[in-house]
Amino acid sequence: MCKRDIMTEALARTHAGCRESAVTAGNAPRTYTFDEYLAVERAAEFRHELVDGVIRERARSNLAHNLIVGNLAGEGSRQLKGRPEQVFAVDMRVKVEATGRVAYPDVVIVCGDPRFADGVKDTLLNPLVLIEVLSPSTEADDRGERFAHYRRIDSLAEYVLVSQDRARVEHYRRQGEQWLLTEYSGVDSALELPTVDCRIPLQEIYDKVEFGTGAPSEIANADGPTTG
Repeated sequence: MCKRDIMTEALARTHAGCRESAVTAGNAPRTYTFDEYLAVERAAEFRHELVDGVIRERARSNLAHNLIVGNLAGEGSRQLKGRPEQVFAVDMRVKVEATGRVAYPDVVIVCGDPRFADGVKDTLLNPLVLIEVLSPSTEADDRGERFAHYRRIDSLAEYVLVSQDRARVEHYRRQGEQWLLTEYSGVDSALELPTVDCRIPLQEIYDKVEFGTGAPSEIANADGPTTG
């Protein structure tokens, strides 16, 4: 099957509302190579990820998620201006070369010269920091399988999970073969990104974000960072 046929087939299934853009053989979804995936994705209206060879539509974002991503990318870019690091938000694909998974992290920081999968320069291979904003539909994956894939990226030094229903951030830092977890709670805390010498107050991360019932008291009683 030529690339055009693959692209047309996958896009048709996506536009029909299918969660996985794949041709099934029995109950098994069709798998795609990385090149086939790129042919589909670069022509698609919505973003998709490649998981074990299967093309999956990326979860949609709500207001709180978008505000948090914008705040993180904006503050990170401000602090890193004039330095070798670059900050990308939402639309920069990342490929895990060791496993083949392709994802769209919410915020990506790269240091020095970014390395890309091809000349189009839209699929990054060497992120230094990856940040994901948690949501009910993605939290299990962000904590589990996605993080397991991300850990296979040699350049990755820090991984951050940001809650959107309370002022809480979990920061993982690579230390040899281990990952050290530090948790930050409450708007008086600040996320430390030591690899890029960046400090982002949670007050900035959650600027204009309105939490649900009960969240303000929980935030007010939080007691700052904890390391485990």
